[in-house]
Amino acid sequence: MSGTVLFATQGTTATVTLSHAGKLNAISAQMWRELAAGFARLSADTSLRCVVVRGADGNFAAGADIAEFPAERADEAAVRHYHMATIAPALAAVAQCTHPTVAMIEGVCVGGGLEIASHCDLRIAASDSRFGVPINRLGFPMAPGELQGLLALAGRAAALEILLEGRVFDAAEARDKGLLTRVVEPGALAAEVEATARRIAAGAPVAARINKATIRRLAPLPAPLSPAELDAHFAYAEGADHAEGVAAFLAHRPPQFRGE
Repeated sequence: MSGTVLFATQGTTATVTLSHAGKLNAISAQMWRELAAGFARLSADTSLRCVVVRGADGNFAAGADIAEFPAERADEAAVRHYHMATIAPALAAVAQCTHPTVAMIEGVCVGGGLEIASHCDLRIAASDSRFGVPINRLGFPMAPGELQGLLALAGRAAALEILLEGRVFDAAEARDKGLLTRVVEPGALAAEVEATARRIAAGAPVAARINKATIRRLAPLPAPLSPAELDAHFAYAEGADHAEGVAAFLAHRPPQFRGE
């Protein structure tokens, strides 16, 4: 199984659940596509007032499904397509959702999982959850379309720390870095998210949508990278370090990077 994204609605709140059994909800290419299509449907549903994003079985998501990389990211063209045509549209669909979005975070929230959470409006986490972007050990950087959410929350200094060290850290540190809205005890997480959704739903939905649109307009994203800048970014795809990082991960051994 390559995992799935489950969509359910109760009253005016929709719940989106990342589910990939046995892989800590690692996000497959199929799941990224389901996320994009599903959020497009949710945005068009004017009966909704809030969308909660969570993971199944006690974890949010453990990043992308690296087992797919040899097939999905076999060369530079495939790498660019994977990041720009598969992941970026899914994150954009989350970020541009017309309804308020709340990430309910427990367990592992790293890599692509943190990217999804960063593109939600609010992030409420259990105190024992864990965060990070350890892709430096895989030999590749965070793609431009994925970096926007993290950079908007954490700022330049913290984003550099997270990406350059590749360290996994706790919820208290994530909150200090600006990544989280609120941290609660694990046993209180579900009730806190439910109460948050109720508070959002009790407000005027049109006002919420206007607030989201106005804030997006007043905090615009930088201009997209030029074709030359994108070429420079994705040049790593044919490098030895990237191939070594993925191979080492799949072989469960430490990578041996040569700076190539």
